Amino acid sequence: MTRPTTSTFRRAIFATVMVGVMVLAVTALSISPAPAAPGFGSNCTYYSDASHTTVVGKFGKDCCNNTVAWGVKTSFKVCGGCFICYPPPR
Repeated sequence: MTRPTTSTFRRAIFATVMVGVMVLAVTALSISPAPAAPGFGSNCTYYSDASHTTVVGKFGKDCCNNTVAWGVKTSFKVCGGCFICYPPPR
């Protein structure tokens, strides 16, 4: 059995690299973009009074980009952060 020549070896390496580049290009094109991150500054939890002990509403998006909207809006609120996903992602 004869050893491959240097040029044959270089061609094989070049072909392998080109196949890898093509696979990466096709993979990159087939991946759909991720959904836009929710605006965490617009996530607000509303409380019944200034003591912030009783939650009366939440409005915004959770970390899975689902809409969260329940309860009432009051002047006693804390905004920011990420609401927990229900059900949590797998």
